Amino acid sequence: MAGAVDLSGLKQRAQQKAGPSGPSGPDGPGPEPGGVEITEANFEEEVIVRSEEVPVVVALWSPRSDACVELVDTLSGLAAADNGKWSLATVNVDAAPRVARIFGVDAVPTVVALAAGQPISSFQGVQPADQLRRWLDSLLSATEGKLRGASGSEDSAQVDPELAQAREQLEAGDFDAAKQSYQAVLDANPGSAEAKGAIRQIDFLSRATAQRPDAVAIADAAPGDIAAAFAAADVQILNQDVGAAFERLIALIRSTSGDDRTSVRTRLIELFELFDPADPEVVVGRRNLANALY
Repeated sequence: MAGAVDLSGLKQRAQQKAGPSGPSGPDGPGPEPGGVEITEANFEEEVIVRSEEVPVVVALWSPRSDACVELVDTLSGLAAADNGKWSLATVNVDAAPRVARIFGVDAVPTVVALAAGQPISSFQGVQPADQLRRWLDSLLSATEGKLRGASGSEDSAQVDPELAQAREQLEAGDFDAAKQSYQAVLDANPGSAEAKGAIRQIDFLSRATAQRPDAVAIADAAPGDIAAAFAAADVQILNQDVGAAFERLIALIRSTSGDDRTSVRTRLIELFELFDPADPEVVVGRRNLANALY
């Protein structure tokens, strides 16, 4: 079950769907930008997780645009000069359109800066090197002392042993032990987003892995059975059929009322919370839920 542990964002589904392709597009390799080329498979690690350590500057570009290539080249030079103070991540919008949609991009080049998993600044279009330098300096100043520093640094090497133990137990599929360890972390640090998220995932995985493998067929045969629908949605999410799981419960909301409708809505929101709020399927699911309710 180690491969099913990470339910947030795009990482899990991308690892299963993405082929062994690199940053080159469908028509062959394009210009090689500096920084880390972002795909669905490495989005979480190189953007979300990395931004907990240092600011991540995401450049959304297209090799068809000379302006894009110019901006990425300038950012690459600045990143090299700053020697790890911030991380440059590039998204070829032609090769990774799903990643581009996360940022709501309607024009390239667009640059978005993230820290601690959240966007904090952005701009569109080409900027001169001196203006980029001032923007980066402002970004570094705003985040100074608020992130844990690059991996491998002396500060980041100090990992909470209880947190490290919880991660190992979760990766090993020992859900009961992992939940206890994460709960201990949460008791000591009630603001721990990792512990809160991990406990939600563990509760889901414990429930979903206990469902019958034919739960989807059972629910399809009894469309009004709420318990069957809950079981089927769990199995569908476990099998990475996330959009179908959301739509199953939204359809049930449309056909129920009163306490039944409330219970289905509550379960659906719990399932949304297993994922990054920017995940396109969560965005669509929340919009469809709102339409079903109102």
